[in-house]
Amino acid sequence: MQATAKRYLALDAFRGATVALMILVNTPGSWQHIYAPFKHATWHGCTLTDLVFPFFLFIVGASLALSGKNKTNDVTPSYIQQVGVISKRAVIIFSIGLFLNAFPFDQNIEQLRIMGVLQRIAICYWFASVIVLTASRYQLRFGVIFAIVFILLSYWWILFITGKGDPYSLVGSSVATLDIMLFGANHLWQGLGVPFDPEGLLSSIPAIASVLIGYQATVYLLASQSIAQVVKQFVLVGILLVLFGGIWSMWLPINKSLWTSSYVLFSSGFALMTLALFIYWVDIRQQQKSVSYLIAMGANPLFLYVISWLWVECYWIIAVSENISLYQQLYAWLNILLSAKSASLLFAILHVSLFTYVAIILKKRHIFIKI
Repeated sequence: MQATAKRYLALDAFRGATVALMILVNTPGSWQHIYAPFKHATWHGCTLTDLVFPFFLFIVGASLALSGKNKTNDVTPSYIQQVGVISKRAVIIFSIGLFLNAFPFDQNIEQLRIMGVLQRIAICYWFASVIVLTASRYQLRFGVIFAIVFILLSYWWILFITGKGDPYSLVGSSVATLDIMLFGANHLWQGLGVPFDPEGLLSSIPAIASVLIGYQATVYLLASQSIAQVVKQFVLVGILLVLFGGIWSMWLPINKSLWTSSYVLFSSGFALMTLALFIYWVDIRQQQKSVSYLIAMGANPLFLYVISWLWVECYWIIAVSENISLYQQLYAWLNILLSAKSASLLFAILHVSLFTYVAIILKKRHIFIKI
């Protein structure tokens, strides 16, 4: 029987912190009144908010590594069986994402957005899992690392040769072109004034590398005999990735919407350093109590993301007057006492607190909702 790998609570705390930050940036009282760190970069560049999604994908990779190490079954499923299980889970996650896009089911099906956050997670999870399985099956020692390098360089090449004018601009990149061909313009996000999906299909390719980097880092962590040494190495490698991403940005801009290869290195570097901080605080200093609420949130990450989305959407459905929704009214009440931006931030913080409480209750009752 295979031994169960050590469970680092730092990974759970990191996951919980990412979920909390995701709810915070997704739930402002007003999208017109947001402090700069909680906004996405207009196009090129990176803010705190732009690190949330790559952090989550990094953690998807970490979870992939943990699931492989924690198997206690003497009978190993065949390659085809494992791919089947992975495919089923990916389809479920993708379908939940479509459900969220459709909710509250008041829009025409011809206008339904196909892609989204959960859809990208499903795609990246599937491809990363298959890459890991294949590398393991054929004993390719550096297979995952090779895949990361190949994905990042290939995507850079694809953007460069298929773009028009400025291949890294909103109208010049080929990212929207492929999505329009596959899905149609009406099924894409329209938030930038033109049909362009920041979670599109082509830009999901480099996002697979974000998952694989999280996987590779966690495999190294689990195999290490000295977590103190790992912390130092993660900080060093994290700094190098941030530097390399910054240097690469002179030719390939750091851009979340395009999920450029330089952005993958840049964001993964910060993810490694953040994980190192949590390892030091939680697993070396043994300060679990101080982040117990984050550990609770990390126990049910996808569930919390889904219910937070649905909860906020319900605010918009409930009308308190002819032209004002409950969402707008709650913000207006906060805005009486605070400035527009402060009220918007407090609105988000209150919702993070609400779902933190939900997470703590679920964990106390040993309820873990898995997909």
